[in-house]
Amino acid sequence: MTLEHSEAGLPETDTSHPLTAGAPVKPEAPTFAELGVREEIVRALAEAGIERTFAIQELTLPLALAGDDLIGQARTGMGKTLGFGVPLLQRLQTPGDGTPQALVVVPTRELCLQVSADLRDAGKHMGGRVLSIYGGRPYEPQVAALRKGVDIVVGTPGRLLDLAEQKHLVLGKVRGLVLDEADEMLDLGFLPDIERILRMVPDQRQTMLFSATMPGPIITLARTFLTQPTHIRAEENDASAVHERTEQFVYRAHSLDKIEVVARSLQAEGRGLTMVFTRTKRTAQKVADELTERGFAAGAVHGDLGQGAREQALRAFRSGKVDVLVCTDVAARGIDVTDVTHVINYQCPEDEKTYVHRIGRTGRAGKTGVAVTLVDWDEEPRWKSISDALGLGKPAPVETYSTSAHLFADLGIPAGSTGRLPIGMRTRAGLDAEPEEDFGGKRRRGESAAPTRARRVRATGASRARANTEAAASRPAAAAAPDEAGEGDSRPRRRRRRRGGAEDGAEGTTATASSVTAEPTQGEAPADNKPARARRRRRRSGADVAGEPGANTGDTPGGAD
Repeated sequence: MTLEHSEAGLPETDTSHPLTAGAPVKPEAPTFAELGVREEIVRALAEAGIERTFAIQELTLPLALAGDDLIGQARTGMGKTLGFGVPLLQRLQTPGDGTPQALVVVPTRELCLQVSADLRDAGKHMGGRVLSIYGGRPYEPQVAALRKGVDIVVGTPGRLLDLAEQKHLVLGKVRGLVLDEADEMLDLGFLPDIERILRMVPDQRQTMLFSATMPGPIITLARTFLTQPTHIRAEENDASAVHERTEQFVYRAHSLDKIEVVARSLQAEGRGLTMVFTRTKRTAQKVADELTERGFAAGAVHGDLGQGAREQALRAFRSGKVDVLVCTDVAARGIDVTDVTHVINYQCPEDEKTYVHRIGRTGRAGKTGVAVTLVDWDEEPRWKSISDALGLGKPAPVETYSTSAHLFADLGIPAGSTGRLPIGMRTRAGLDAEPEEDFGGKRRRGESAAPTRARRVRATGASRARANTEAAASRPAAAAAPDEAGEGDSRPRRRRRRRGGAEDGAEGTTATASSVTAEPTQGEAPADNKPARARRRRRRSGADVAGEPGANTGDTPGGAD
């Protein structure tokens, strides 16, 4: 994969991220053609096996195709991408003049790649140019792609704002704007950036906002920047936020035994692609490394990895080279793989919303899934609040160990399974089979993490003082040391005022320099340096440097020697 292709999302020849079809929500759902979608888009979707609409698409497309502003609300995995992507493609003018006609703002890099690939696949017969812009990549290829010309830009708020303020990204001709996963952007603190971007685009535009939940600040944002929007929900108001097609198991497990529980759970019958979620970046990498050592084909996605390593793991996961992806919540919204059969919460989620988004990675597109949550002893109060908020009826997790009989029975783990994958079952190519792009200066998998800017800012005053002291101590030594040619410092020495008002080196710079007696080399007569020897004799006899009699009071002898 070349860098130019990756900056635009994914190349057309990449099959690791296809636009896939799932079972429609209703067999009698209308087709895209029946809703008036352009023939080129219908043909591209049909080639991917997509013919009928999901519930959110069925409700949003008539309004969105007419150019109305709308708010689409549906739980994750319900097909929101095509709900706003098809209307954007429908109104696209091709060939364009190279100035972006549509803008899609997403919270995470992974979701940026996901949406870009789906739009590119759905509009491949239209000749539209889709560009993904996000952090962690060099600026230069993205700027070059913008200068070459694009039709639809999909990006994260920070990098979009940077390029727009530098005048590389022109937003003056944007006629369609989409805010995807708006509640996640609120949680990540992107709301001020979103408001600045909204003020850069023309007032005459179509704006679509999609979100799984509608907190107060998002409602305020919609009222401020959308024009008479229609609020669409793809399910009943009292419908549960948790997927009914996902079978959920909750176990109270000891932290030292969790990796054994996970290793046995990964040997369950019928298990396909699996995502393991952790709360911290360090835990994610640790779990991925331990599972790899135990014979599983595992990869990791977290913030301490460079963008190249993150994309390498995602491509390997989508293509099946690895079947276990260990990640933090940064990937909970950005990965859309319909074949994920199991989700394992290695650490209890922070709240009920995080839990819903995590287990929403499985049970997608009409398929069933399994969600396993491991709760430590100190996490029980947090889990109880999650269970009560979602009405799960599981406030007290069952105490479970890696050898517990009910664990094997619940998940369908073959009897006799251990914490290591048998040699005969290690059939995946593994993470190393997927090439990693090198962006220059980024960390690769397995390298020690360099201190981040946040860590440098949080350096203690004691460590800074210690560093300054060591630097100050090293400077005089470096100045006094002779260079490799055997010559001393060529700078003139500072005259030092000594007792009695006389100056050390009264003869001037030349005399002071001559006080440094050079050692004679073998076979060479010593140089005649009578003034220097006379001064040393006077110092030893108690006279001062100027030659006047006086007691030696303990001053350091030979200040210039």
